[in-house]
Amino acid sequence: MAATPILLLGAGRMGGALIRGWSRVGAYAPADLIIKDPHPSDEARAAEAAGARLNPGDEALAEARTLLLAVKPQTWREAAAAIAPRLHADAVIVSIAAGVRGADIAQAFGGRRAARVMPTTGVAIAKGVASIFAEDASARAAAHALFDPVATTADIEDEAQMDAAVGVSGSAPAYLYAFIEALEAAGERQGLAAETARTLARATIVSAAALLDAEGGEPAELRRQVTSPGGTTAAALAVLTGEAGLGPLLDAAVEAAVRRSRELAG
Repeated sequence: MAATPILLLGAGRMGGALIRGWSRVGAYAPADLIIKDPHPSDEARAAEAAGARLNPGDEALAEARTLLLAVKPQTWREAAAAIAPRLHADAVIVSIAAGVRGADIAQAFGGRRAARVMPTTGVAIAKGVASIFAEDASARAAAHALFDPVATTADIEDEAQMDAAVGVSGSAPAYLYAFIEALEAAGERQGLAAETARTLARATIVSAAALLDAEGGEPAELRRQVTSPGGTTAAALAVLTGEAGLGPLLDAAVEAAVRRSRELAG
């Protein structure tokens, strides 16, 4: 377990997702949490009702032994400047601010040990994914202690690769949701009722992902298993895997995410 109390600096969508996930699996009790957020989410309010400290006085901040930096990348320096002088000297910083370099985080928090994590909101149901980078072994261990209970975690050995992790994992749930939206709309254009297209598209994607997870096979092999030569699936894949298909589109999408991650780092 991570050293407690855990200070969540920001409890918006991702911070709230972590609160839900930890509660779901019993990883950390609400009493282990100190939450600081000027606009608390429903999850933060619920945690407060169950025993967490929400926006307490500055003296409580010095108790924290692990700080989860979960503010927007554009505001992290301001947040760090306000909190760093009040933290215990041994507090470990775990940041989920996209694009913000570990050395900058450590410096902003007075030289404290720091780790970077790029998670997905699936942590809310203990089905998240999290890429972890830290030069300091104890900071890496703290990050794993926070995320292992609610995510599949992967260590990134070169911090430069964290930008790629953003493009391939951190931002990728949105790619899938956009694909499902487009599939639903395509079904409607072919004459399906909106509710029918919605049900079929969503349930099929969930089913296919569950099969991949359960069998652990290669996506290419699973694709071949459901593609009869000359059949309907083959006809569709000829479009999806063509010159203007998924390959080039995803290359461009991931490249754009990586580029933006680097821009956010300054």
